[in-house]
Amino acid sequence: MESTKLRVDILVSNWWAVLLRGVVSLLFGLATLLVPGLSLVALVLAFGLYALADGAFAVAAALRRSTGETRWVHVAEGALQIAAGLVTLRWPNVMVFSLSYLVAAWAMVLGVLRIIAAVRLRKAITGEWLLALTGLGSIALGLLFLSFPAAGAVALGLWVGAYALVMGIALMALGWRLRSWGLQDSEAAHGRGAHAHGASH
Repeated sequence: MESTKLRVDILVSNWWAVLLRGVVSLLFGLATLLVPGLSLVALVLAFGLYALADGAFAVAAALRRSTGETRWVHVAEGALQIAAGLVTLRWPNVMVFSLSYLVAAWAMVLGVLRIIAAVRLRKAITGEWLLALTGLGSIALGLLFLSFPAAGAVALGLWVGAYALVMGIALMALGWRLRSWGLQDSEAAHGRGAHAHGASH
């Protein structure tokens, strides 16, 4: 029970990181969908920047944790995204020809890691299904890219944009849920403290 409570407290204290990742994902999705005529090189660079930023937020949030069973999952998720972003930005012209496979591998591994984190937290929070949803969405995107590796830049951009938009909304909802959870827990603790103080007198 103590370890579960600790995991919840750590996750709640980092609600801002979850929310910020949602905002980044949402903005990337909107930008991609509003400018569907992006060239493949521009799409590769945009994906690289998105993966790098999201990965950095994931690692930063994970390193703030003193312990917790899901810490390694978030560190691995962030490291994967940072690596994908750096490779994409370092060799954008090369990645143009393998973008579908890169995104497919990135999305499927990311999806599995998020589902693992959701399963580990299912008994601790009530919004774990939002995290699982982002994992299932990632796996679906990966399968889509594997099924149509030769799709054009417009189609790739729309797929990635729609994915980022949905994931952004889900992560923002999870972030706000965690924030509300923390506020309720804080109010309950304050109430218990006031009651105990009154009883002592």
